[in-house]
Amino acid sequence: MSRPEDADKAETKADKSVAGRAAESPDREEEKKARRILHVDMDAFYAQIEQRDFPDKYAGEPIAVGGDPPKGVVKAASYEARPYGVRSAQPAVEADRQCPGLIFVSPRMEVYQEESRRIREILREYTGLIEPLSLDEAYLDVTDPKKGPPSGTLIARRIREEIYQETGLTASAGVGPSKFVAKVASDQDKPDGLTVIRPEEQLEFIAGLPIGDFHGIGPVTEEKMQEMGIESGADLQETSEKTLRRRFGKRGGHFKRLAMGEDDRPVKPDRERKSVGTERTFSEDVSDPEQMLSRLEPIAERVSGRLGSAGPEGTPVRGRTVTLKLKSHDHDVSTRQTTLRRAVRSEEDLMRLAERLLGRPHPPEEPVRLLGLSVSSLTGRKEGGEQLELDFDRE
Repeated sequence: MSRPEDADKAETKADKSVAGRAAESPDREEEKKARRILHVDMDAFYAQIEQRDFPDKYAGEPIAVGGDPPKGVVKAASYEARPYGVRSAQPAVEADRQCPGLIFVSPRMEVYQEESRRIREILREYTGLIEPLSLDEAYLDVTDPKKGPPSGTLIARRIREEIYQETGLTASAGVGPSKFVAKVASDQDKPDGLTVIRPEEQLEFIAGLPIGDFHGIGPVTEEKMQEMGIESGADLQETSEKTLRRRFGKRGGHFKRLAMGEDDRPVKPDRERKSVGTERTFSEDVSDPEQMLSRLEPIAERVSGRLGSAGPEGTPVRGRTVTLKLKSHDHDVSTRQTTLRRAVRSEEDLMRLAERLLGRPHPPEEPVRLLGLSVSSLTGRKEGGEQLELDFDRE
């Protein structure tokens, strides 16, 4: 993906955001005394790196980083491929069918991890309060920055410009008074965009969001919300917390608080993680074990990426215990777990273990609606040894 021809174009994009006006008056922003949270998100990170490194082959072309058809899975799609519906975690055979001329590129995880480290160093110049989410995105609290003006807008602009100057890669950013608002804002003007939401504007901004943009609302919960007539943030704001709790339990209260702009979660830079994992809910049940394994590939890739920056100061960690989570359509949850002598982090190791866990003691007998993978017993050291044991637990 190419950079805008000049800085003025990036400035124009920022001015199109809900609160682009804030960029013109940083003094007013400073007076608010509210937290200044940034969410920095690299644009099609893996695909953008491939287009940068091999411009003669991939620049301007629809590419998908991941495995080839028929069994491969898309890990990242360039913006040229996205209008055709190509997306992360999609089966490669489906992506190939939707996008004529789609080019499949094998991932180079070591390169992506190194670029992530370079970007993290730029972020550390502005604040020590950095919470990595994966190789390509992080929260920053710049309420009291190390350098630069006390303006989230201007710091976000400088960070994006420094990332481009240092790496040749573009990033999008969201600025807001909370993690939720900043994260959603960063997705509003992609690629290479900046969206700023001032505290007094957040309720209006949240009201205009589709319900699926809310943290914790996946396809299944979104469908239940729609059955209740809740389609947007405005609908959620107008629904009583009692009603939401009756339908969704404690999560209902969480959704209501987000809708009302109540999110005081801190940016946690050095929290000691006990586990790293991710899970995905599917719109339809998956019954074939081979399809389950295919769906686990992007999950393993995501977990591996998070392990690459989950330690103190964004350092890599590994783990000895790997857990596979399965949830049926009826919400019955089971877990299968293995503990190793050798701590692991790579996507290849995680997939090898996921395949073993999926088949032992036998493949799932019921179709699954959710699959998850997590790694615990974390360590920063690379250790040797062989597998210790396999344990199977059930919740």
